[in-house]
Amino acid sequence: MFEEYADVLTAEEACEALRIGYNALYELLNSGKLKGFRNGRVWRIPKQALQEYILRSIGAKE
Repeated sequence: MFEEYADVLTAEEACEALRIGYNALYELLNSGKLKGFRNGRVWRIPKQALQEYILRSIGAKE
């Protein structure tokens, strides 16, 4: 899953991967539903965090 992306994604890449808008992404990040970290003013999202979020969202066991 997400093999074409680097291990750490920008907000733009995460939006593209999840097919959601920026506002939805920032809401997920700020609520803690999607794990990420800030480097100054820029969000970085680990690819593993995207995979975990999707699995949690569909109720799959990891």
